[in-house]
This record gives sequence, structure tokens and C-alpha cells, in this order.
Amino acid sequence: MFKLVTGISTGALIAPFAFLGPKYDATLKEVYTTLSPKDVMKPRSFLGGVLSDGMADNAPLLRLTRKSVTEDLLKEIAAEYAKGRMLLVATADLDARRGIIWDMGKIASYGGPNALDLFVKVMVASASIPGGFLPMMIDVEVGGKHYQEMHVDGGIVAQVFAYPAVIRVKEDAASVGVSRERTLYVIRNARLDTEWAQVERSTMSIAARAVSSLIQSQGIGDLYRIYATTQRDGVDFNLGFIPASFNAPHKEEFDNEYMRALYDTGYQMALKGYPWVKAPPGFTLPSAAAAAK
Repeated sequence: MFKLVTGISTGALIAPFAFLGPKYDATLKEVYTTLSPKDVMKPRSFLGGVLSDGMADNAPLLRLTRKSVTEDLLKEIAAEYAKGRMLLVATADLDARRGIIWDMGKIASYGGPNALDLFVKVMVASASIPGGFLPMMIDVEVGGKHYQEMHVDGGIVAQVFAYPAVIRVKEDAASVGVSRERTLYVIRNARLDTEWAQVERSTMSIAARAVSSLIQSQGIGDLYRIYATTQRDGVDFNLGFIPASFNAPHKEEFDNEYMRALYDTGYQMALKGYPWVKAPPGFTLPSAAAAAK
């Protein structure tokens, strides 16, 4: 069992179940190999989407998450939190234009309907693509006044995260006399090689290709940042991602044929002993002599 599990975007929907371990593997497999777009979103008309707060209503995803995340599941998470394990999910606060990391174990530890409601909203917010899905409005109280914050897909601030770089894990642990080996496993839900595609000379095609390129570059940059932090802190870095050989067509978001093919690819790789990569693309690993210094 991992001491720390993080999730962002679709990873936020996986994280609570991954945190609780193998007993939920079947649940994850069912969700990620049987879902279809209608189970996740209800499209709006073009005009309705443009004039409102999203091109699709994510109420189906909210209902599905509420069905999967129960008070009993929160109790299990709270019990693990009490043992010192951590579950973190990130969203993007559009009002503040910054990423927010939520301590889901602490939320679970409060228990009751309000904690369950917030827990579910954070999960769905982290997977709500801005403009595509409705944002999640989360109630807050500041200085005795009540407000609502607009939270959306955490992927607009980071494609993947581990722990804030400001936390110097090795130094902080040493200062209280703790010394231990640490291992990090990063799963990036994307290919890391450059995929060639002919772009049509149309506004939408050019814009879509530019945005996808930006997301890919951001994701690699996130891996660089995480890698640099782990090297500073003496954490063993391990990276998994979609292999360049995977070419299943991705027709739409939550395309279950694509998701089944991706699941099968990952499963077969794991059966053979997953080939974890020790550095992000573009990094040269230090020599044995340099690493020993």
C-alpha cells in the first residue's frame, strides 16, 4: 500500500480506489472499460453550450461518482488517513487562477453528508474540462461571509503531480531523525513521443492541434519538475506512460473501445513486469560513479 496517492483530471476519479488497494481493482476495471459518453455527460446544443457554462452537462458523471463513492468508502479512507497515509487530489480554482491540492483523507475523516458531498465534488471538479463540462461550484466561508469558488479540471495547471517542490522531504525528515528509502511511481496518461498528424487548414483544426501540443508539452514539463524534485530528495523515480506502439483510434472522450484497448495494453505490459522508466524523455541518467557521489 502506498503512503501517498495523488490524482488529477481523470486520475482524480481513480485515486480513491487506488488508495484503498487491490480490493477495488474490479471496480476500476468496470468503470474504465464499460463507460460510454452518455454515462458521463449530456451534450448541449451548440448555442446552449456557448451561452451557458459548458458544452455538456456533467450531471451523469456526478451521479455515477455519487453511486461509487459512499459513506462506507469514506470510512475506509478515513481509517487509512488515521494511519498516516495520504490521498491528494488537485483541482484548478479559476477565480484565483491557481491549483488547489485537496487533502481527501482529512475530508473523509470528518464523515457525514457534507464531507461526502465535498469529496465527490472535488473528484468531479478535477475531471471537468473547462468549457467542455460545467464547472463545480464549491461553497466556502471567508471572514464570516459565504462565497462560491469555481473549480475545474486540475489538468489546466498540471498534468500530473506528486508533492509540492517547496517540501524538502529528505532534509525535513533528517531534521527529526528519520531516514528511509522512498520510491515514487508516476503514471502519465499519454504518449510522450511526438505523434505526427496532418492538420487541416481550418481554424478549429489548427486551434485543436495547438492546444493538444500545449498539453503534451506541459505534461513533459511536469515530469521534469517532479524528476528534479525527486533527485534533490533522494527519491527513486519510476515513470509509466502510454507506449508509442499504442495506436488505437480515440474517436471521442470516454470512448470505451479505446479505453478497453488501453487497459489491455497496460495489463499485458504489467504481466511481463512493467518496464518502469527511470527518467523523463530528454534526460540522461547519471553514470554509476556520479550517482555514488
